[in-house]
Amino acid sequence: MGLIAVPHDQLATIVTTLEMIRRPPLRPIPESPLQLVRWERPDADKYRTLFRRVGAPWLWFSRLVMADATLLAIIHDPEVAVFAVVDRGGVEVGMLELDYRYAAQCELSYVGLVPELAGHGHGRWLMAQALALAWRRGITRVWVHTCSLDHPSALGFYRASGFTPIRRTIETFADPRATGVLPVNSAPQIPYLAGACPADSRR
Repeated sequence: MGLIAVPHDQLATIVTTLEMIRRPPLRPIPESPLQLVRWERPDADKYRTLFRRVGAPWLWFSRLVMADATLLAIIHDPEVAVFAVVDRGGVEVGMLELDYRYAAQCELSYVGLVPELAGHGHGRWLMAQALALAWRRGITRVWVHTCSLDHPSALGFYRASGFTPIRRTIETFADPRATGVLPVNSAPQIPYLAGACPADSRR
């Protein structure tokens, strides 16, 4: 067993892929003051603003660095459904993105709420909504992935929701705080090392 050094301006994460190959039994959707609003062909800036609000605490960055044309080709695809989670005041506090571009499959591409809503049961409501929408006619597999940079409860939450882990991979990439894509103070629970001298590292 060996340790592999990761450069200070890079991050490494363990990605777990999970799937559900049988539609779960129908259950009442938990009550919530939140609602889902379908975004039909959102513009890139509007989409990225919500993506950043929901994902910056977990260092989501992929959609922030895409060229507009690449991003819009995805979120305007008729087989991709983008929803905002909206509170009673009309404020967008979460997102759900479903990708049906592969035959008979639906990927929960992005599902999340702003951190202020954690611990109040809204995640169960959002997952119930996601599964009700994902399992449309002809779907035989719903899948999702999470990583070790996500909320510590994410993996357990997906498993409790009926997903089964099927694959584990390691991903490395430039720390989006080091590249300026996200502020340095994003995700303080994940140490920011890019400003440290490599000589400072210890075994």
